[in-house]
Parts: sequence; C-alpha cells; structure tokens
Amino acid sequence: MARSPRLDAPLGRGTTRARPTSRDRFGRFTEWVARAMGTPAFLLMLTLFCVAWILWNTLTPDHLRFDDAALGFTALTLMLSLQASYAAPLILLAQNRQDDRDRVQIEQDRQRAERNLADTEYLAREIVALRMALEERNTQLVTRDVLRNELKALLAELGSDEKHDEKHDDRHDAEKRSGAAS
Repeated sequence: MARSPRLDAPLGRGTTRARPTSRDRFGRFTEWVARAMGTPAFLLMLTLFCVAWILWNTLTPDHLRFDDAALGFTALTLMLSLQASYAAPLILLAQNRQDDRDRVQIEQDRQRAERNLADTEYLAREIVALRMALEERNTQLVTRDVLRNELKALLAELGSDEKHDEKHDDRHDAEKRSGAAS
C-alpha cells in the first residue's frame, strides 16, 4: 500500500508531488492557440506559407503544381478559410476562460477592498479614541505652580490638624492627671 505524503511535513529529499492532471486540457489548448495566433511570429509564418504556396504553384512545372493560379488558388483559399473557421471559436473559448478568471479576480479584489476599508475604519476609530484620550489628559495637566499651591495648602491643613491634635492630646493628658490626683 503506497503511503500518501503528509501535508504537514516538508517533502523529503528526492520526493516530489505529482501535479494533478487537469480536466481542462481543451481549455488550455484553446488558450495556447489564441496566444500563438496573436504573435508576430505566427503572422510571419502564415505569410511565408502563403508566399511559398503561390510561388510553388506559379513557378514550378505544370505537372508539379497542385493549385491552379488560373482558378485563384482555390485550395489555398479553402485552407485559409478552414484555419479561420477554427481559429475564431478557439479564440472565443480562450476569451471566455479569461473572462471567468477576471470575474474571480474582480470578486477577490472587491473582498480585499472591503477588508481594507473595514481595517481602515477600525484604525481611524482607534486613532480618534487615542486623540480624545490624549486631549482629555492634556486638559487635566497640572502646572507646577498649581501643584505647589495645592501642596502648600495641604501642608498648612496638616499643620493646623497637628496643632489641633496636640492641643487635644494636652487637654486629655491634663484631664488624666487631674483625675489621678483626686
């Protein structure tokens, strides 16, 4: 029994994963044809083919000719028409496949844009919250002079409380002494 490679482990040395065979070989073929027909090399080869065909059927001896120039190169016209009749649907099929891929890509781009917008809005809200927190904190900043005055007032209050407590303690001690003397 053949073991399938584990997906959570890297491939070992010398092991490769087989590429899955595509079920859409014809679609890939149509794209290859469309790409090949749209190149300058294809146009040059087709032109050279037509020129060679015409030269062969005009300059060679009559018994070697297979398409008569007097009939307007009927075989060449048929071949070019056949090529065009197959090329047009193949190109359309390739365009349909490209349209499908474009639709998927557009949908993915739209979803990515929505995520980016949501992230941007979230970050904007966070920045506003930070600004508001900083602004609130800045309005509550205490200047050095205000802090000194507050501390002086607290020290004065503590000093008056200590004097009051000392007077209270002195009275209490005096009462204890007078009570003990009697």
